[in-house]
Amino acid sequence: MRRSRLVQRRMRRLHDDLPRRPLNFDPGRHDMHRPEPGWHVDDYRQPLPPEPPGPPVPGGSWETARRLVRDYQYADPAIIRRIRHSGPPEPGRDMLLEGRFYGLRFYLGLRIGNVVDGVVEEEDGRRARVYGWNYRTLKGHLERGQMDQEVRKWLDTGEVEFHIHAFSQPSSDPNPIVRLGFRVFGRHTQVKFYRRACRRMEALTKAGIGAHRAEPREDPREELR
Repeated sequence: MRRSRLVQRRMRRLHDDLPRRPLNFDPGRHDMHRPEPGWHVDDYRQPLPPEPPGPPVPGGSWETARRLVRDYQYADPAIIRRIRHSGPPEPGRDMLLEGRFYGLRFYLGLRIGNVVDGVVEEEDGRRARVYGWNYRTLKGHLERGQMDQEVRKWLDTGEVEFHIHAFSQPSSDPNPIVRLGFRVFGRHTQVKFYRRACRRMEALTKAGIGAHRAEPREDPREELR
């Protein structure tokens, strides 16, 4: 649905204000992979269509999923969607999301933390081609914490995987009524978002691969004419 100019101006003002907002938690004080009292650690992995071993195939599963992760397209717009951003994910860039929660809408500020784009070697010696990034919550967000999203291809087997990892807790910033509602219903919505993101990523990746394969190919004989 097309937004009115008034709403667009409001979204622009909200986004332009994000650089002045601090994070609402200190990432350096936490190990994002270990549970702490009052914090949730969520980890979801979704297998995607595999490829042959070796580097990613042009137009294949990993490249398609990389684009979806870069553009935040795996998020279910019925729950949350990106409204404004400053360009592709880069450390320090801000983005504004619109969260939908039991008929209400909330505008959520985030700041990108880290971006990874290259071959990584795991502790077991396996190597993978990885693209991913994380975002951290700003003051005024309903939550506090960080979410990482990445797509990974194991070079030895060709397996491709979408991975979400989140470390979070309800924020104390919003008004008391909103805070109470989020504490009662927010966890359910959170888990629903993660699960739908995995299903949506799988479906969109398969559709993207199919569309690439259906693209007309140039007849090599044309080059000889």
